[in-house]
Amino acid sequence: MNDLVLLRKDPARARAALAKRHPRWGEALDTLLKLDEAHRVLLKEVEDMRSRRNTSSQEIGKAKAAKDEAKAAALMAEVGKLKSAMPEKEKLLAESEKTIKAAAMDIPNLPHGSVPVGKDENDNPVVREVRAPAKFDFKPLDHQTIGEKLGLLDFAAAAKLSGSRFALWKGSGARLIRTLGSFLLDRHAKSGYLEVAPPYLVRPEVMEGTGQLPKFEADMYKTVNTEGEKTSTMYLISTSEISLTNMVREEMLSAEKLPIKMTAFTPCFRQEAGSYGKDVRGVIRNHQFDKVELVWITKPEDSLTSLEQLTKDAEGVLEALELPYRVIHLCTGDMGFSAQKTYDLEVWMPSEGKYREISSCSDCSDFQARRMNARFRREPKASPEFVHTLNGSGVAVGRLAAAILENFQQADGGVLLPKALVPYFGAERIAVP
Repeated sequence: MNDLVLLRKDPARARAALAKRHPRWGEALDTLLKLDEAHRVLLKEVEDMRSRRNTSSQEIGKAKAAKDEAKAAALMAEVGKLKSAMPEKEKLLAESEKTIKAAAMDIPNLPHGSVPVGKDENDNPVVREVRAPAKFDFKPLDHQTIGEKLGLLDFAAAAKLSGSRFALWKGSGARLIRTLGSFLLDRHAKSGYLEVAPPYLVRPEVMEGTGQLPKFEADMYKTVNTEGEKTSTMYLISTSEISLTNMVREEMLSAEKLPIKMTAFTPCFRQEAGSYGKDVRGVIRNHQFDKVELVWITKPEDSLTSLEQLTKDAEGVLEALELPYRVIHLCTGDMGFSAQKTYDLEVWMPSEGKYREISSCSDCSDFQARRMNARFRREPKASPEFVHTLNGSGVAVGRLAAAILENFQQADGGVLLPKALVPYFGAERIAVP
């Protein structure tokens, strides 16, 4: 959530920044500011009524002490009118607060000034390309074909169990997924990340904290549990960013504890609403997938430099596994809801002859922290400040496995594994059965 005081103080700057994402966000800001103006008028009315009620109540005692019954009676009548009118005004004020919160929650983060302006993914500049794609002397197969031929993937069994857009890894395929998870966690732990094994089901307010709710509820899986007359709703995480970032929810941190760096290897669950017909083959776009996540909690002045380091940590995985990739700087029109700046890592997929996203690394400034009320103090008696939060995939494990199968496939149908992975996997290649 954006700082309402900042939006109110410099609406022109905020409007211009939001319009770089899409013109509709400038309009949404205007609506929010009108609601805020009306709310402040109503708030002043309620505060004035409370003040008059309290003052008049005190004056009643003084009037009675002075035996001025007429004045006391008039004051009592005024207090009575105020008490009768206040419940309705306070109800309107509470409704106004809810309306403003809903409007504020619907507006995305302001893009940082260094973010390139653009409409969509076609306007994202390439920051760098690392490692030239290998040249094959045969037509490279896609990862689904390779996986099925080697007995690593069974999409028919997955469909029988769960329907479309699910994958079932088995044998050396399941071993590859497990191996990659361990390899990634070990690598990030050596870089100073705290490994966390978080819950996969979280409360609605936790989803609100990182920005998935209310705007993206259609993409979430949720459970509803009823016990007698009590009903509770929980959501399956779409990324462990949700669990990790919310660990500092409602916390008051000390500056010396920052930055906090965390990592987790979890399944992720997404409805993939609006993706009908896209990436129907393979593991690129599934309802359930595994991912290693990286999260940073920092001081405000450190978040942009931390984003560069977080991105390098994610890149290090691809470099260690000898995969061709590139770094993309997302433009304003393609950036995520909560982010002020984002880099995407895209890995080369030979069967498609193009790069595909495997990691997204974002600096969310204090946008999520305000929703979570996550703060810190520079000194014990200093005023509280909101922390900055960052997150990035380190990386998507299913897509990483797919990239390895495609980039390291051999003419005989087998797959030669990256050297860094061999000690974990226990073999140099996955051979044709």
